[in-house]
Amino acid sequence: MKELNYRVNENIRAREVQVIGPDGKNLGIMRTIEAIQLAKSMGLDLVEVSPNSNPPVAKIMDYGKFLYEQKKKLKEMKKHQKATEIKEIQLSPVIDKHDLEVKIKKAREFLEDGNKVRFRLIFKGRQIVHPEIAKNVLEKVISDLSEISEIEQAPRDEGRFIIMILRPKSKR
Repeated sequence: MKELNYRVNENIRAREVQVIGPDGKNLGIMRTIEAIQLAKSMGLDLVEVSPNSNPPVAKIMDYGKFLYEQKKKLKEMKKHQKATEIKEIQLSPVIDKHDLEVKIKKAREFLEDGNKVRFRLIFKGRQIVHPEIAKNVLEKVISDLSEISEIEQAPRDEGRFIIMILRPKSKR
């Protein structure tokens, strides 16, 4: 969607413009000054709607009403966009089976809502010398959520953490 900055009346720089009437009919190519006078005689404005064409296209319309409609359309489009969030779930390499199931259930809810989920597996103390236990936990998460998610970022070590990101499967 275009930004809401249109050239109006005397701000139109082109010498000649293709003029569209308020009813949508093509009035032909006119000198810009004549087109502005025509628009003002109707109590309307001359708005440059397509500045890149040759000659530029200008439409005779009520500029205030036009801006209002454009802003309304922009607002409506923003309302229908859904921002994806990254939800985070923290795990431990020695997490209990039931606790892991609860975390997987929560991750499933996040994924079904269309959000990405970052799993942060945290090593405490000497747990870091057994990374294979942590990998098993993450593999269980991946396998349990495989039908509704895909791996966006594979598990990778970041000091005392292993981080992995899953995203919802794209609907094809």
